[in-house]
Amino acid sequence: MYKIIKARELAANIYEMVVEAPFVARKCLPGQFLIVRSYADSERIPLTICDYDREAGTVTLVFQIVGASTKEMSNLKLGDSFCDVVGPLGNASELTELSDEELKAKKILFVAGGVGAAPVYPQVKYLRERGCNVDVIVGSKTKDMLILEKEMEAVAGNLYVTTDDGSYGRSGMVTKVIEDLVAEGKQYDVCVAIGPMIMMKFVAKLTKTLGIPTIVSMNPVMVDGTGMCGACRIIVGDEVKFACVDGPEFDGHLVDFDGAMKRAAAYKTEEGRKMLELTEGDTHHGGCGNCN
Repeated sequence: MYKIIKARELAANIYEMVVEAPFVARKCLPGQFLIVRSYADSERIPLTICDYDREAGTVTLVFQIVGASTKEMSNLKLGDSFCDVVGPLGNASELTELSDEELKAKKILFVAGGVGAAPVYPQVKYLRERGCNVDVIVGSKTKDMLILEKEMEAVAGNLYVTTDDGSYGRSGMVTKVIEDLVAEGKQYDVCVAIGPMIMMKFVAKLTKTLGIPTIVSMNPVMVDGTGMCGACRIIVGDEVKFACVDGPEFDGHLVDFDGAMKRAAAYKTEEGRKMLELTEGDTHHGGCGNCN
């Protein structure tokens, strides 16, 4: 059992939980994810790691209620326990492979949309601990839906907050802020964008025209976290990839976002899943590649 030592509602239907999981905390890196279950008969849910404390043996999870399973999870309180916390899974951010000197030489921009602020935070914190000051754009539909602003401000070199409705910070989409920063003379060696697929699509489209290499996280399409369900099958360049076993981060300029969003919609129905399995054949599954 994995005890919850902190639980709070960050915004409407968005929750943060700090969980005792010493073996996970000891090994995890920014960009990786966990699979959690509230109870023994609960659905397995993949969640990107928001933070970790190796000394305390804890990991921090942030999730949004999108269905029955996440609603069930939100009902857990301080002192309750998760039945399972499995991980770390997936590949860490490629930035963790660089030396401190290499990281300090790079000009990095992070773009977080909505709940995407949660997986962006540990990457920015990781870089700050290595002496890197990076620019961070956090976008939200409204002020009330903005999360982790103070935490992000503490680790970012420069933080730019924008809301779609102009209720707080700058007004407009995150892409407008990118355009403004570049117009002001900012130059970036790499952009990391995490959030809703539609946001990542348009960020990648813009950064491609600006000549900024871009990394995106395809965690929104993950379901079982092992590659065996086929849910997170995506096309990157001319290759079939699975977000949970090959990612979750990929070259944003090569991801077929339109295909991924269309496929995700089809996967929501039983008929759609059967059709995808039929048309995709042996490439429908990752991991073992042969489960039925």
